[in-house]
Amino acid sequence: MGIGEGAGFEPATGDGPPMGEPDGRRDASVRTAFAGLLEIRRLTNTGPGRPEDSPARWELNQPVRAVALALEASGTAASAVDPSGSRVATGYRVGRGETPGTVRVEWLGPPGGGAAHQEEDALARCAGVLEGLGWTALLYRGPRRRRYVEVEPPTRRDHRS
Repeated sequence: MGIGEGAGFEPATGDGPPMGEPDGRRDASVRTAFAGLLEIRRLTNTGPGRPEDSPARWELNQPVRAVALALEASGTAASAVDPSGSRVATGYRVGRGETPGTVRVEWLGPPGGGAAHQEEDALARCAGVLEGLGWTALLYRGPRRRRYVEVEPPTRRDHRS
């Protein structure tokens, strides 16, 4: 389905190289992987409500990949770094949260690129995408007053296996 380990597709986390010029292949891979994620939800989530509205166990076991895929599939831009590790593109960065099973989403860009001025609106959009897919997304203000989103699995009573 394009989202499993070794499948050759990795969603953009914001810590990789720039995506380059769009040639349609990346977009097609993202669409295929996201469709696979929704199919996993349909096949594995049971209980009341729509199975597509709640993260599947696969996502809970790989939350960074799942959140990155959801954001990339929504058309949200990912940040990027050059080979030296310097930020060269403005967008989301997805990484592990402070507690197990959580994910941190930041809005980063090159120095002087204006990411700090965009982050409130951009992170609110990211949170909306994730909440629409059943995640709990909470906006916080961290060190140096920079905002970030902490993404958590839905509460146990809301989650279906």
